[in-house]
Amino acid sequence: MIKNVGIIGSGTMGSGIAQVAATADCTVKLFDKNPEALEKAEKALDKILNRLIEKGRIDSEEKNRIQGNISYVDSLKELSDSELTIEAIIEDLDIKKKVFQELESYVSKKCIIASNTSSLSIASIAASLKRPKRCIGIHFFNPAPLMKLVEVIPAVQTSDKVLRKVQMNISNWKKTVAIAKDTPGFIVNRVARPFYGEALRIYEEGMVGEGTEGFATIDWAMKSIGGFRMGPFELMDFIGNDVNYIVTETVFEAFYYDPRYKPSFTQKRMAEAGWLGRKSGRGYYKYKDGKPVLPENLEDTFDTALGQKVFDRILVMLINEAADALFWNIASAEDIDNAMTKGVNYPKGLLQWADEQGIDWCVKKLDGLYDKYREDRYRCSPKLREMSTNNQTFFS
Repeated sequence: MIKNVGIIGSGTMGSGIAQVAATADCTVKLFDKNPEALEKAEKALDKILNRLIEKGRIDSEEKNRIQGNISYVDSLKELSDSELTIEAIIEDLDIKKKVFQELESYVSKKCIIASNTSSLSIASIAASLKRPKRCIGIHFFNPAPLMKLVEVIPAVQTSDKVLRKVQMNISNWKKTVAIAKDTPGFIVNRVARPFYGEALRIYEEGMVGEGTEGFATIDWAMKSIGGFRMGPFELMDFIGNDVNYIVTETVFEAFYYDPRYKPSFTQKRMAEAGWLGRKSGRGYYKYKDGKPVLPENLEDTFDTALGQKVFDRILVMLINEAADALFWNIASAEDIDNAMTKGVNYPKGLLQWADEQGIDWCVKKLDGLYDKYREDRYRCSPKLREMSTNNQTFFS
């Protein structure tokens, strides 16, 4: 069992991971070179724990225990006694490599060095180390204390011993582990691309109207008909259009410009305009007091038949991506569905959804889209076509 944990980066994600590890009774050192950022993180944790006390989820003794397990340091050398370090800094490969190279000069030969990257190559990060077999991806989801899923991504260099040890320890932190192959976006950020991309494509085609009404129509369809907690435009505004666009662009480039992952000019212009979403006060929606400003009686204009078409199209594209992830052995069917329900709160696993809708339905929908557009974006996964031919389902 790993006891000493180092976290690099005291932002929301790094602080959240520190809280998770400290709650599991690990001794945690949270590093940031900016003392003000560390002070902010310490105050934020105190506020979070007080809120948990108010809700009756912990008591003051538990709060003191968690806080006592975390120390805040502004020197990377302070992580020298760590058995596991998890980096949670900016998504810049060169910066991560430099940090890892410096870190390796301080920690022991047995220390596991992990990245919380959501889309960058773990193999490339590992190659910056003298002992690349110790490197692995450990991808938490935001907010880390609440989200149950953690993607664990071994690089081609990662030793089996490191993988087993990480898998066991993350499970001991009361998280659901999904093992993913080291490919762009891993499971969630790959499979989820159509949730944003196809919604943007539908909007750009003018299928649902212009501006706020168009965005709101698609969001309504995904929530009211599909049961999603947030619509794609709400979620992009929540994540930040700058962040979401960069992830899309990264996945698109990493997949050798496969048209299925093609970014949207609509989102690019939003990011360029500084309309980033909630954090800037404007994105796809305008925000007042943290809430989107919508036209009065907007829901009266929603058309159920149109909403069903929107939902079916986005759903089948999501299912196709999940099936293709299985086809390429990115993860098991169980891990793919767990990733989407526990990592991004989808109402159902996509492969389970495919079984319920019918594999033939999926194939016909995709073939219909391909026949209409003649774009490789809408090619049906070989996995779905094979299963349709053989009358198979993902889960018996």
